[in-house]
Amino acid sequence: MWMYLGLLAALFLGLHNLCKKHAVRGNESFPVLLGTVASGFIFIATFYVLSVFYPEYAQQHGYNFQNISWSQHGFIVIKSLIMTGSWLLAYQALKHLPITIVTPIRSAGPFFTFIGAIFIYKEAPNTYQWVGFFLIIFSVLLYSKIGKKEGIVFKKNKYIFAIIGATFLGASSGLYDKFLIQSLNLNPQTLQFWFCFYTILILILILSITWFPYKHKRAAFKFRWSIIAVGILLQAADYFYFKALQDPEALIMLLSAIKRSQILIAVLVGGIIFKEQNKRKKLVPLFGILLGVFLILYA
Repeated sequence: MWMYLGLLAALFLGLHNLCKKHAVRGNESFPVLLGTVASGFIFIATFYVLSVFYPEYAQQHGYNFQNISWSQHGFIVIKSLIMTGSWLLAYQALKHLPITIVTPIRSAGPFFTFIGAIFIYKEAPNTYQWVGFFLIIFSVLLYSKIGKKEGIVFKKNKYIFAIIGATFLGASSGLYDKFLIQSLNLNPQTLQFWFCFYTILILILILSITWFPYKHKRAAFKFRWSIIAVGILLQAADYFYFKALQDPEALIMLLSAIKRSQILIAVLVGGIIFKEQNKRKKLVPLFGILLGVFLILYA
């Protein structure tokens, strides 16, 4: 069951990436990120308010929010710091790079998760899983060759390093999620609510230095419907992802790889919508990544 929940998370993540690319075009990345997180927080907060005023109805429909300790709040703050760093880097990269380059690089995230799952959670991969993960990495290297034809030299482009950093932090957060869900016994909605709350506080602090004081930056900002869509789609994806992690049999290394199937939407649909170059050539490494994911699922 947890694999199907992972596929649902991948579907919403793919749609989320398309909307995110639309939201950051011609916009400052940081205020867009604040808008998306805030809209997602408002979405999940409606269920929180429902649980306060109608606790029995909320509990019957799975909207129960836990009362957590200060130490648990501290662990959630750590997650917020990790993901804020990942998102800040990813939004900057997405603004300056084609979505058909950014998304496949982020698809290397399962490799970092794979390494962490072996050493931290002692998850044991088999031969097919080894082949699958290294096939994903090899396919990402092929994308670097295609990127050069679009004027993107991977070794010299700072936004490439930004998306690699974002990928590493995102994978670290994925490993940390298993600890929060299975060791601290946080349910998905409680984790989502407080994670968004603390992330908003962190972003407001950053923007109070980099964006709010500058009138010309505020005037250049364009609000788009996609900003709200990004927040809601991300909350939906996270909910199914966290529900999958609640299963004691769920393997974080496999779940992380399953989520990468979102690249089908990003590369095929996104490449058409945003009219990006070399779409056919990108299908070759795309197939390699999907084959790698398939090998992991088959294993």
